[in-house]
Amino acid sequence: MKRNPLLLVLLALAMIAAACGSDDASETEAGSDAAETEESADSDASEDEAMEEEEHDDDAMEDDAMEDDAMSEDFPVDINHDGGVSTVAAQPMRIVSLSPTATEMLFALGAGDQVVAADTYSNYPAEAPTTELSGFEPNLEAIAAEEPDLVVLSFDPGEIASGLDAIGVPTLVFGSAFTIDDVYRQIAELGIATGHIDEAATLNAEIMTGLDAAVAEYGDAGAGVRIYHELDDTFYSASSNGFIGVLYGLLGVENIADEADTDGFGFPQLSPEYLIEADPQVIIFTNQVGYSADDIAARPGWDTMSAVASGNVLQVDADVASRWGPRIVEFVELVGAELAAVSVNS
Repeated sequence: MKRNPLLLVLLALAMIAAACGSDDASETEAGSDAAETEESADSDASEDEAMEEEEHDDDAMEDDAMEDDAMSEDFPVDINHDGGVSTVAAQPMRIVSLSPTATEMLFALGAGDQVVAADTYSNYPAEAPTTELSGFEPNLEAIAAEEPDLVVLSFDPGEIASGLDAIGVPTLVFGSAFTIDDVYRQIAELGIATGHIDEAATLNAEIMTGLDAAVAEYGDAGAGVRIYHELDDTFYSASSNGFIGVLYGLLGVENIADEADTDGFGFPQLSPEYLIEADPQVIIFTNQVGYSADDIAARPGWDTMSAVASGNVLQVDADVASRWGPRIVEFVELVGAELAAVSVNS
């Protein structure tokens, strides 16, 4: 059979075209397969990352839950205080402190971040949230407005604790300490009430160590030194039956107010005649009274006192001298240094 050359050429071109089309299709298909493979790999990687992130979040949530569980295990707690026994159901995060001493204790034992409001005299430490709230005349409505979950008072006039209890807010009353053990007890109870038991124990240990060191350094110098602690210009003083006197007693001093404190009240009122006869070697007063050492020296007949004649009239920070918190170490050190100077110059 005779074949048409033109037809053969056309068939050959058609075959070449078909072959080229087949190659392009293969390449497209291969590219599609590769894209699908890459997309699958990316999807798998994303799933892996998502799973890892989810596991990390689960771990974090589990850690937080464990911390919350550990925290909740410490509560509820029953706190012994001057007003009786109060139950703190959960760790308080909105504490209102109407006691400058309690405010210092709370910050020193690590609960400062939990204090949302403090009374007008809570001026230490500097970060204390001082407000216009009164610790001497506490107002129930003003306290409740702070939305507290724990309130600490230095005294209860009679209706504050019961009023707060009626709205479900536990109240602790910690009045003035009479002994150093009272200081340790109050710090320990506040540590339990706020969830800082270990920190409170550490703070008490630091105070104890500081007092021991001050006595070791200055105890001999204070032995037998006659002191007069003046509270105001009507000559009220602090005997050894009060907390300030207890601190003086650590240094072995002779407190001239002791003989006059016949009822053991701790704060007897003396007379100018009694003081001149007692002849203190050191007079200590605070910066709260509004007069100076020169004013004391100018009192009639006081120039004959050993303390005045030798210039041993010491003014101290009223807050340090009157608060029974962590800064009692600072007070003993300050008085100890003065007593050491007196013994040298006597």
